[in-house]
Amino acid sequence: MRTALSVAGSDSVGGAGIQADVKAMASVGVHAATVITAVTAQNTREVTKIMPVPASMVQAQLDAVLSDCDVRAVKTGMLFSAEIVDTVADALEDHDVPLIVDPVMVATVGASLHDGSFVRAMKERLLPIAELVTPNRHEAEVLAGMRIENEDDATYACEIIGKEGSAVLLKGGHMNDANVTDYLYVSSRINRIRNPRLPYPAGHGSGCVLSSYITAHMANGLDLMASVLESRKMIQKSLETQYSIGKGVPIVNAAAGIPEAPCGDGADVLKALDEAAAGIASELPAGSFPEGLNIAYAKEGAAGPEDIAAFDGGIVPGNGKPADARYGAAEHISFVIAEAMKADPSVRCAAWFRCDEEFVEKMEDAGLEVSLVRKRHRSIAETVREAISEHSRGFPDAVADISGDSVKVDVLGRDPADVLSKLSKISN
Repeated sequence: MRTALSVAGSDSVGGAGIQADVKAMASVGVHAATVITAVTAQNTREVTKIMPVPASMVQAQLDAVLSDCDVRAVKTGMLFSAEIVDTVADALEDHDVPLIVDPVMVATVGASLHDGSFVRAMKERLLPIAELVTPNRHEAEVLAGMRIENEDDATYACEIIGKEGSAVLLKGGHMNDANVTDYLYVSSRINRIRNPRLPYPAGHGSGCVLSSYITAHMANGLDLMASVLESRKMIQKSLETQYSIGKGVPIVNAAAGIPEAPCGDGADVLKALDEAAAGIASELPAGSFPEGLNIAYAKEGAAGPEDIAAFDGGIVPGNGKPADARYGAAEHISFVIAEAMKADPSVRCAAWFRCDEEFVEKMEDAGLEVSLVRKRHRSIAETVREAISEHSRGFPDAVADISGDSVKVDVLGRDPADVLSKLSKISN
């Protein structure tokens, strides 16, 4: 299971903050590590007291988590003070993982959740290292230093907030339009995300839950746009199923995504690749594939390379964990898998490596069926079709192109575990 980190305050009523973040990330299939920045006494009607955690303790929590866990994405929520912002920024600026900043300033019940020095520190220290900032209307007005009355104001505020390079998701729930329009500013372009306005106000924790969904999806390897779109679908359901536990505002249902697990196939593909990569790095002998290899896995019904994930830079046995798998990372293997799936949709995985002809003999000695082809100037599709046609009983275990100075091999299988078992036979 992949891990994300929430750096936020504790909500005693359990509807927002750390408590909501843990539930929301779990509903996307991600483990939530936590760093608590403040303890609040609050319920569904009011915040009665806030006690910030000393910056030294925030630092100790960050050190404990980041030194041990493979954190794939981080979100910040309530940070309260400039000192805590500085501590978090110092700890995260050298970690190359997506940072999603929810610039929490006011609770749903109206209480301020920051001190006077907070905003300047947020703008100067945290926004420049953020991948995405998710303000509501009020927070965007503070960060941009302007009033937001209409769509033109919203788009201009996004440009101001994102001037340091981060993407911006300005949430439209506090606007007065008939529909809710969220403004996603990415790469100097505005994307409008429209949803029907519900006939009741958003409940307690909506901003925390949405940013946690986005963080969890990014931890699972989805890109920013896909993470935002999937998360926006989930928060709509969370709002539709919010519930009351007290005498004030209702609680947003952070666990609404669990029954249907949106985008589950895409996350499952990345998790299966993670497990295979760990097996290749730890179980196969060092040097068993001298130049390393790469492994790719497709979603069911993949339409193209954008639905097939692999590793940037490949994997070297015995060399530790590779970079994260991502969609669209390995074009060659993607085309091989896409062609194989046309003949048999269950063949969704392939590993690719270079070797010499003696190594091909070793593969055959290990009991693998290997189709030898000479690609020359033919396409990948023609090569794969030829290899398949030679095996009336089904797919070969591997296709070896022996037309060049070195042999290019694709090991085919149903899933990463199937391919890993074949690689293990070769390396023994």
